[in-house]
Amino acid sequence: MNEAPLIAILDDEPEIRRLLSSALEEAGFRTVSFARATEFEAALRRIQPDACLIDLGLPDRDGLALVHRLASESGAAIIIISGRAQVQDRVTGLELGADDYIIKPFEPAEVVARIRARLRKPQRDGGPGRQQIRFAGWAADFDRYTLTSPEGTETPISHAEAEVLRLFLDNPRRLISRAQMLETLGGTAGESFDRAMDVRISRLRTKLGEDPKNPRLIKTIYGAGYIFLAELG
Repeated sequence: MNEAPLIAILDDEPEIRRLLSSALEEAGFRTVSFARATEFEAALRRIQPDACLIDLGLPDRDGLALVHRLASESGAAIIIISGRAQVQDRVTGLELGADDYIIKPFEPAEVVARIRARLRKPQRDGGPGRQQIRFAGWAADFDRYTLTSPEGTETPISHAEAEVLRLFLDNPRRLISRAQMLETLGGTAGESFDRAMDVRISRLRTKLGEDPKNPRLIKTIYGAGYIFLAELG
């Protein structure tokens, strides 16, 4: 039997940690909570959470810097929960690799729903098993969150980048509009979502060795969306 997803909560407010833990455990998740970034980072050496809820106003570390490092090194979904409500704060958090941004105060049910949306992994034809897909000489491993080049070089990808790549791989040679991305990946329509998608796609292109002036695999159709041109298999 598979264990329930593990959610790591990092917030220096005890009541917030209690509220989130209670709501998530009632919804069937496992939780582990931390008040300080140093405790959280030490725990990551021995646990692998499926998702992390990160407050930006931490007493011992810059929350945005932590989000950026997690996005680069971890396959966990990253959701910022913060009282910072300015659009630029949301844009920055998403650009640095967060999958979602929830503003305090929040409804616990909304947090549960957002996590469920982020952790939803569509299965490929053939049922359960290792989530690995080959395309244009590359291999994308969605269990380990890695890309392997035709030469055999392995590169980690973030949960956010993996979501976008999976969407492309599920819809090869089809136009994918911003509206489809919003519907499939979740989020709030607007500048912050659009910029977050641009950043994720730019990072994917870099990891795929694309020429930014003439990308071969991920083509931008200005005013319409994107087309993924790789053949699968």
